[in-house]
Amino acid sequence: MTDNTTVRVADLPQNRPTTFDIQPDAETLGALAQELHLKGVRKLRFKGEISTKGRHDWQLSAMLGATIVQDCVVTTDPVTTRIDEKVQRFFVSDLAEPDDPEREMEEDERVEPLGATIHPYEIMLEALALLIPAYPRKDGAELGEAVYSQPGVEPMRDEDAKPFAGLAALKNQLKPEGDA
Repeated sequence: MTDNTTVRVADLPQNRPTTFDIQPDAETLGALAQELHLKGVRKLRFKGEISTKGRHDWQLSAMLGATIVQDCVVTTDPVTTRIDEKVQRFFVSDLAEPDDPEREMEEDERVEPLGATIHPYEIMLEALALLIPAYPRKDGAELGEAVYSQPGVEPMRDEDAKPFAGLAALKNQLKPEGDA
């Protein structure tokens, strides 16, 4: 997959936004589906602009649209998901890289240090990867209850693991007969 959308910051005009519209071809969509462990990527579009934010900083604002196909985690049938999401990144010129490797993460994950280039294609890939559902389910697919035990032993069910239900039953047994 090629990134032919890389923009040199020095080439960006200060007085107007620089627009981009990324729509990968079928071959690239196939490679992307394989890389992201998907059954398929039917559509993908990343359209937006890069504009100034203050005197030395830049902002990327775009819409990510994608139609992906994954395996259902319950039935393994294909599940189609539509993703439509606004994506923003702020490239800050005076954002210092931390010396401490165990430093807390930036509160706003959209903020990045400004380098010599901005890569809309890479931002598109990152955003898509983060928006893919981790556990896609086909409508109506239910996992059910798996019950296992050793031979001759009563299996423990989900209901047995609810301690307050057992306590309520015990409390009812301890009530004197005259109390109601």
